[in-house]
Amino acid sequence: MDQVRNKILDSGMRGSSITNQSSQLITRIESVPFSRWHIKPRVIMGSATFFDAFDTLSLSYAMPVLIGLWHLNPGQIGILIGIGYLGQAIGALLFGSIAERFGRVFSAKWATLVMSIMAIACAFAGNYNELVALRFIQGIGVGGEVPVAAAYINEISRASGRGRFFMLYEMVYPIGLMVTAQLGTIIVPSLGWKWMFFIGGGTGIIIVLLMNLLKESPRWLISKGRFEEAERIIEEIEASTDQRIPVNIKGTQEAVKGNWKELFSPFYRGRTIVVWMLWFSTYFVSNGLNNWLPSLYKTVYKLPLQTSLRAASLTNLIQIVAVFACAMLIDKVGRKLWATIAFLVASLLLGILWINGAATAYSVMYLGSLAYGVIGTVTVLLYLYTPEIYPTRMRAVGTAFATTWLRLASAIAPTIVGFILGTRGISKVFALFACVSVIGAFMAIRMVETREKMLEEIAP
Repeated sequence: MDQVRNKILDSGMRGSSITNQSSQLITRIESVPFSRWHIKPRVIMGSATFFDAFDTLSLSYAMPVLIGLWHLNPGQIGILIGIGYLGQAIGALLFGSIAERFGRVFSAKWATLVMSIMAIACAFAGNYNELVALRFIQGIGVGGEVPVAAAYINEISRASGRGRFFMLYEMVYPIGLMVTAQLGTIIVPSLGWKWMFFIGGGTGIIIVLLMNLLKESPRWLISKGRFEEAERIIEEIEASTDQRIPVNIKGTQEAVKGNWKELFSPFYRGRTIVVWMLWFSTYFVSNGLNNWLPSLYKTVYKLPLQTSLRAASLTNLIQIVAVFACAMLIDKVGRKLWATIAFLVASLLLGILWINGAATAYSVMYLGSLAYGVIGTVTVLLYLYTPEIYPTRMRAVGTAFATTWLRLASAIAPTIVGFILGTRGISKVFALFACVSVIGAFMAIRMVETREKMLEEIAP
């Protein structure tokens, strides 16, 4: 009996010691303000996210050429757009699981490598079927990088100002979309569609090499009980500035193994369902619009190729302005209120297009672009919010599962749009988007507010 009692006491003491060590290290992370140490991961991981956006959208600007080159019908266009997102759904789960087991940087690096190599392979596709297959494989890498990067950037951030810090970082994604749109209007008419893939793939390989300079997430190391490695990185963070901020720790996370099944535990089940629905509804609208607009301008409204591409690029310019406004205000307004209002405004704009029958290219150009810009703030906001609501032990896999719904929505939406466009007309397309936006608003009011709270406090 004495031996059993002593083992229990020793186990309890070790558990208490581990918890105390974890709390001390988390306190040190939170006490250091954003400094020069944080610049390198933001730049390198941000560059990977930038070209993730580039590779995601590059097909949309090659599509108007491919339609004529390979004589594609609306159904084939929808499948070609959607297949990449199906690959992204698989990639999110695959690389999210790798990130939980082997680390955030390791996972993001391999996802970026797959994405980049397959982008170059897409440029050599000789027919429709080949490009479908290559886009699917490329999607596995594209889908893996962004959710893992989001978890990583969240984990190196401190509670105060995390919203602005993360949103300004995440602006690289819509900026990537904007740059892709602008380059697409120049490169595709002058050099050809293949160069969109060459540029994205070649630059991505360079970024993979730069990722070797990144340090692993100290929070992930702490969650694995690798305290000495975490402390060495925290010492680097502390050495980057003499300033310190008082911290009051309200929650800790023990070094325990995570399990994806915990996403459906009583504490996290409600959060999981809400965030999954948010990802689906947000990206159903945003990627449905973004992927189809260049082709709609050319096929429905009969605009010249270059005019169609420039009109479509307006959506990304508006999104940049909207996301910047969100970044500046999100820590004051809060995640829940911003998302709710954004969905309602988007549903109003899309509803107007439905009612007026989307009669002219200009009505779509302005109202559709504004709706995309507003809903685009939520697409970026969800990359901030989702890692916040899960603990470190399952943050990457929780974010990966959630982003799987964006991939599924992005695969389904273009296909449905192609079907509706061919059978019911363009006004019904905007009716569908308006209804989905209303569903998004209904789910947004059920979000957990995370503003200015430590990650360990939000998700024990």
